[in-house]
Amino acid sequence: MTVKKSYYSIIDIGSNSIRLVIYAQDHSLRLHEVENVKAMARLRNYLTEDNVMNNKGIEKLIRTLTSFREVVHNYELTEFICVATAAVRQAKNQAEICEQVYEATGWKLRILSEKEEAYYGYLSVVNSTTINEGITIDIGGGSTEITYFKDRRIVHAHSFPFGALTLKQFFNSAKPTRKEIHELQEFLRSQLKTLNWIKGKAVPLIAIGGSARNLVQVHQQLVKYPLAGLHQYLMTDKAIEKVCRYLANFNESGLEKIEGLSKERADTIVPASFVFLTIYQFMKAKGFILSRKGLRDGVFYEHLAANADENLYPDVLKDSILELVYEYNLNREQIQHIAMLSKKLLEGLAELQVGELTSSDWKYLQLGCYVYNLGNYIDSESSSQHSFYLLANRTIDGLLHIERLKLALLASFKNKTAFQQYMQSFTDWLSDKEQEKLYTLGALLKFMYCLDATKRQVVTDFDLKITKRDIYLDVYCNQDFMPEQYQAEKQKKHLEKALDRNVHINFTIPVLKS
Repeated sequence: MTVKKSYYSIIDIGSNSIRLVIYAQDHSLRLHEVENVKAMARLRNYLTEDNVMNNKGIEKLIRTLTSFREVVHNYELTEFICVATAAVRQAKNQAEICEQVYEATGWKLRILSEKEEAYYGYLSVVNSTTINEGITIDIGGGSTEITYFKDRRIVHAHSFPFGALTLKQFFNSAKPTRKEIHELQEFLRSQLKTLNWIKGKAVPLIAIGGSARNLVQVHQQLVKYPLAGLHQYLMTDKAIEKVCRYLANFNESGLEKIEGLSKERADTIVPASFVFLTIYQFMKAKGFILSRKGLRDGVFYEHLAANADENLYPDVLKDSILELVYEYNLNREQIQHIAMLSKKLLEGLAELQVGELTSSDWKYLQLGCYVYNLGNYIDSESSSQHSFYLLANRTIDGLLHIERLKLALLASFKNKTAFQQYMQSFTDWLSDKEQEKLYTLGALLKFMYCLDATKRQVVTDFDLKITKRDIYLDVYCNQDFMPEQYQAEKQKKHLEKALDRNVHINFTIPVLKS
C-alpha cells in the first residue's frame, strides 16, 4: 500500500544565513529533508549602531525570500513556517521588517525569542540522539544559545548576545595572534562564569549549526576519515584544539581554500572554533558531539510530537531503525520471529559464557535482527557489501559513528573473509576482543536467519544443550523444514568457528497428543 507523503517547510532567517528546508513525512513519521536551500545574507552586518536594520538589509532579506517562493510552490505543504532569530530579534524596527516581508511574500514572520531559540535547539538534539544528559551549544551569527538537559528534560537555557560574526572583533590582523586568541578565550570564560550550571559539568557537549558542521568537516579531512556523515560525530578536546591551531595558521584567503570549510564561513570559523574549545575545557566535557539537527528540526519536532510527553519521541533509535525497515521493504513479521529465536539462543549461550557472550550483547544483536542483509534490496549477489556500506555510512539517529560501524559489521555478516575485508579501514577503531565479539554475533545472526530461509516462520522453538565441545539444538517445526535444514547445515560452520564448538541440529515436527 502506498502511503501519501506529507510535506512541511520552514524558512530560518538567521544573522549569517537564510535557509529554506522542505521535509517529507511517510511511514515512520520521521522527517526527511527533500530540499535544503541556503543564501548567505549576513543580516547582522546591516544593523546600525542603534540596532536598526537599514533598507539595504531589508531589501536583501525580501529578495532572498522572494527567490525561495518558487521552490516552496512546488510542494503541496501541510504546514509552512517562517522564523527569524537574532538579527531580526535585535532590530528595533522589527515590526517594519515583518510588515514589508508580508507585503512582498504573503508570509507571516515569526520572531523567536531567545528562550524559544534555545529550546528548539535542545528539542532537536534529544529527538535525534539517545543522549540523556548533556549541554547543547548553537553559535549563530549574532547570538549563542546554550542549554543543559538531564533525563532528556531541559533544565537550564541561556542566550548570549554574541555570535561568530560579532566575535570577529577580537581579531584585527590577517591571522589571529596568540594574544588575540587569549583575549577571546578570557572573554568567553568570563561570560561562561555567569552561568553557575556549566562549570565542571562533565557531560557531552552537543554542538548545533553551521560553524560546528564546518569544524567537523575540516577534522574529517585532516584525519582522512573513512566514513560518510556528520550527525553524532564524536571529537575530543585535543581534536578540537588540533583544528583550532590548524585554522589559526591561515589568513582569510587561505581559509577559503581549505577542504571541508565553506567559503562563506572563512571569516568566522576561527572564533567559532575557539568557542567550542573554550566551553569544552570550561565544563570538562565528556566528548564533543555534532548534531546535524538544529533549530529548524526542533520547530517541527514540537509540532509532530505535540501529543507526546514534553514533545519527546519515546525511542529515537527504534524509530530510526524502523525507518530503514520501511525504506528497504524488510519483512517485519520475519524480523520479530528471528528476534525471538535469537534472544533465546543468546541467553542460552551467555548463561554459560560461550563465546564470551553476555546479555548486554542483545543491544546490537536486536538491532541486527531488524536490518540484517538489507543490502539485498539493491542486489542479492552483493547484498553483504551493500549492507555494510549502507549501514556504516547512513545517518542513524541514536547511534554514534563507531556504533554504526559495529551494527554494519554484524548485520552484513557473510563469512570471515568478508568481515576482515570490511575491517581493513577500521583496525584502530575496535580492539581484537571487540572484533571477535562482533564476528560471533554476526555468525549467530546469519545462522538464525537460516532457520527462516523461506520466510514462513517454520521453526517455532528449540531446546539447547551445551557441552565443552558441542552444541545440540533440537529444533521444532510446524511444517516441512527441508529448506531451513539445508541452509542451517550449510551455514553452521561460521557459528562453529566463532564458538569453537561443533553444532548438531535435529529438526522435528512434534506429534500432538490427542
